Amino acid sequence: MRSREYGPDLTPPWKKTAPAPEVPADPDLVVEEVATGFCGAVIRCEKTAQGPTVTLEDRFGKHRVFPMEPRGFLLEGRVVTLVRPQQRAARGPARTASGSVAVPGARARVARAGRIYVEGRHDAELVERVWGDDLRIEGVVVEYLEGIDDLPSIVRDFAPAPDARLGVLVDHLVPGSKESRIAAEVTDANVLVVGHPYIDVWEAVKPASVGIAGWPSVPHGQDWKKGVCRSLGWPENTGAAWQHILGRVRSYKDVEPALLGRVEELIDFVTG
Repeated sequence: MRSREYGPDLTPPWKKTAPAPEVPADPDLVVEEVATGFCGAVIRCEKTAQGPTVTLEDRFGKHRVFPMEPRGFLLEGRVVTLVRPQQRAARGPARTASGSVAVPGARARVARAGRIYVEGRHDAELVERVWGDDLRIEGVVVEYLEGIDDLPSIVRDFAPAPDARLGVLVDHLVPGSKESRIAAEVTDANVLVVGHPYIDVWEAVKPASVGIAGWPSVPHGQDWKKGVCRSLGWPENTGAAWQHILGRVRSYKDVEPALLGRVEELIDFVTG
């Protein structure tokens, strides 16, 4: 009888499929699904009856779920196999999004008389995203200004005092600007007005965190936010664009130092 044992595999090397490297599907890892060409950042991995899946989010905030099949994704042009990330043992104390040591089980403090005002709803949402836990423990309420033009009257109505300090964060506070002239009108010792250099708080989010090379330059006279959307190829829906940007902010590491320092300064001032 002829033996059923076969000799070595004689398939030419160039016809063999090399095994794809396994890559943990860590949050924010950007990959492209091979079959559909859908490109996005990893949002989560899940275990299902059909096998593990990964959810990707593209730059417009659209989510799609894909099976984690072998050789199913491209990472920087290379075919890879996504695998579920390993659970990592906690090291050291837990941290809040601002980098402060988290206080387990801490309750929000009764609100102080002092306040922090920020110019714009998006600014307020970003401050809440990064410093929300800290502000609740300190009992500091953040409110937003409709515009810097109202600042002097708001300060007068607030009637700041040593036990009711007012901190104000202003966009584009640079020498010679309208914002700097209005801020100079506020001379109360119990008010601190600080600002960042960005035209809009969108720019205070690091471009790499949003998945872009840099914030585009928008010609003077054009709506800045819509100009950014056009330059980046995003739909001109500034509300949706902001939610996409805000969704990529996980902690202080996603925010530029020029904003981080100013907000920390305001918190220290109001709670001091």
